[in-house]
Amino acid sequence: MTKKLALDFYEVQRQQQRKSLFVFFILILFYFIAVGFFSGILLLCFGVFLGKGGLLAGSFLTKLLLLNTALSIIIASFHFYDAKKFGARFILKRLMARLPDRSDRYHKQFVNSVEGIRIASGLPRVIPRIIPQSAINALALVSASGTPNIIATEGLLSELTRDELEAVVSHEVAHIIRGDAFYITLVCSLTNLFERLRLALEPEDHAQRSGAALYPAYLLVSISAIIMRLLSTLISREREILADAAAVELCRNPKALARALYKTHLKNSFVGDFSLTYSPLFILPPKLVGKSEGFFSRLFNSHPPVMKRISLLADMANTKLHKIIEEVYESQKRRKEAQILLPSREEVIQETGSAAAEEDKVVPLEGKVWSIRDPQGDWQGPYALNELLFIRFFTSMIWIKNLQEGVEAQAREFAQIRGALRKLGKKKPLDSNKQNRCPRCHVFLREDYYEGTPIKICPQCSGKLVDSSFKWRILSRREVTFSENLIKKAHDFKEQFLSNPVYIQKIRQQKSKKITCPHCGSRMLPRPFSYQYVIPVDKCFYCYKIWFDADELEILQILTEKS
Repeated sequence: MTKKLALDFYEVQRQQQRKSLFVFFILILFYFIAVGFFSGILLLCFGVFLGKGGLLAGSFLTKLLLLNTALSIIIASFHFYDAKKFGARFILKRLMARLPDRSDRYHKQFVNSVEGIRIASGLPRVIPRIIPQSAINALALVSASGTPNIIATEGLLSELTRDELEAVVSHEVAHIIRGDAFYITLVCSLTNLFERLRLALEPEDHAQRSGAALYPAYLLVSISAIIMRLLSTLISREREILADAAAVELCRNPKALARALYKTHLKNSFVGDFSLTYSPLFILPPKLVGKSEGFFSRLFNSHPPVMKRISLLADMANTKLHKIIEEVYESQKRRKEAQILLPSREEVIQETGSAAAEEDKVVPLEGKVWSIRDPQGDWQGPYALNELLFIRFFTSMIWIKNLQEGVEAQAREFAQIRGALRKLGKKKPLDSNKQNRCPRCHVFLREDYYEGTPIKICPQCSGKLVDSSFKWRILSRREVTFSENLIKKAHDFKEQFLSNPVYIQKIRQQKSKKITCPHCGSRMLPRPFSYQYVIPVDKCFYCYKIWFDADELEILQILTEKS
């Protein structure tokens, strides 16, 4: 059943070269038909007026055929070069794939899993990347330099156990070793040229669209879809089954891969606006939960039925399909029992009383948290922010250290420094007393962890300061569960919004008080968290921090999990 894997990475590269030539030939054939079709229409139009002795002469048709062939080769060569050189980079950009944060334990586990399977498979290098989405999915692609990338979503890292994560990584490594990842990356990259042209022709202001700009955009999208469908039909669905079998050879755990596939099948696997275009890359075709597939969707589906794959893996493990499903639900049950119950702010006050909050009101943090390296290379300090900026040898290029955060970098790298310099440029006074203080009750924030993610929390009002790059980590993870009071507040918020959208405007007016970002000192503005989740939160557009008032982050999590 399984195809023998390549002996080494050089054999993989030779397979990639052969597949590249095959795709290039198919592309030339496509453009030959397309150019011939349009030239044939022009030939018929002009031939009506010039008669049989003009454009329809045999010598002219021969020259036209040669010209058609030459144009097809030139256009296909340009398109192929663009796809091979810039395709993977464009896909990574569209999916917003980022390098993992090695200080995050979920990301570190993913990096370790990729490294372990890479060593077992004999690949020289594999780059792990993370997509900041709560969906559950994974993919592998090969960059222009030939370096393979294994990409997973935040949701996949939070939902799968370590053995399941290793099984998914093994599946993607199997695609790389078999040459599937390179081939599929190249096929999907061929649509990138049309995507970029569509984005260039489509106006940013939808209200000012003109028909002349709209029709070419739709035409290019249609051509892109035709190419994708044409080349996708050349990709065998059996490659996923063969990759599953090869993954079992690497991880020796077919049950773990079967459980991972079933978990992905149960949850939302839709990743971004462009994931359907790149559907062949993913371990499961991106889809929304509850959305049924039509006849044509099943006809052109690049993946075999997921339950068929799970059944085959269950046979490899000498077990039954229903046993795999029972194990998945049992693990989810155990995980739910291990979650920490998170109360609302009102429940905390009722249990602890106001005295405990008063004790935490004053936190002995010193404002002098900055050190600076002088021209001789020695560290001076500590200084407060307003003292640091007026040191005679201070420049934006000099190296400084934030003692509180333990970060050392050039001064221009710190958002606090940039914000303070901007205020000095506008001749506004610096208020170092607002640094690291709650914008509501002005007490010092303390560092904490929430869903395994570092945040800063106010000990008095329970407000939370979160980096915007961490928001999908929090929304994807399930380390906490919520009290009935919090669930009721989330339900009431949703009901009030659905019945009266003006309710959101009222909340925004209540939050209209000007508050200062505790990180950089800039003004924070009340804005919806996203277009899908319209909870108004305070955002800093200078250092990209988000301030959640009490219970706002928890309500957002509840709405995300229920959606």
